[in-house]
This record gives sequence, structure tokens and C-alpha cells, in this order.
Amino acid sequence: MSNKIHTNDAPAAIGPYSQAVTVGNLVFTSGQIPLDPATGEMVGKDITEQAHRVCKNLEAVLKEAGSSLEKVVKTTCFLSTMADFAEFNAVYAQYFTEKPARSCVAVKELPKGALVEIEVVAEIK
Repeated sequence: MSNKIHTNDAPAAIGPYSQAVTVGNLVFTSGQIPLDPATGEMVGKDITEQAHRVCKNLEAVLKEAGSSLEKVVKTTCFLSTMADFAEFNAVYAQYFTEKPARSCVAVKELPKGALVEIEVVAEIK
């Protein structure tokens, strides 16, 4: 049986999906883009600012699910351009200190013109 996760400390879903779903001892987050939870507006003009906001949004969703960034086992990262890869990695390394498995790809376009989107799978404490 699955459980839907919602917190006001992360942006509301902008479509027909949940912020995250738990199944057993795992939480699967939807992709987070750099939206301010309070306003729903895009945060940051560059990859560094946007990556920080995305990671903070993920932290909030994981906390609501009873998990944390330290419990993440897999990330999938989407960048609007691989030219941002080094700057993205510098921010990513500050949050994902346990070095989970990761995929990172460049995509043609992200919702609302975001430069980055990240989704994760994590263990629940």
C-alpha cells in the first residue's frame, strides 16, 4: 500500500501528481524544480541558485515522509544544459554527502524554464 506525501514547505504539485509517494520503507519523490514554496514562483537566475532551491525543496518533502537527504539511495538529475554540470555538481555535493547512485542528463526543456530538476528515491528512517 502506498501513501501520498504533501508538505507546505515545498512547492505544491503543478500537475496531477503527488510531491512524493511512500511504498514500504522507500519514498519516491516527484521531480522538484526551483519554485519558492510560499509563492510558487521560480527562484534563482543561475544554476547555483536554482540547484540550492531544488535541494531545499527535496529536503522538505523527504522530512515530511520521515526521511532525509542522508537516506537517499538514488537521484535522477535533469539539466537544461551540460554547460552547467560543474556548477551543479558543486551544489549537489553539499547536499548529497552520502553519494547516492545518480543519473544526470541534459534535456531539451524543463517545466517553467527551470535550469534543473531532481527526483530521488530514499529510505524511510
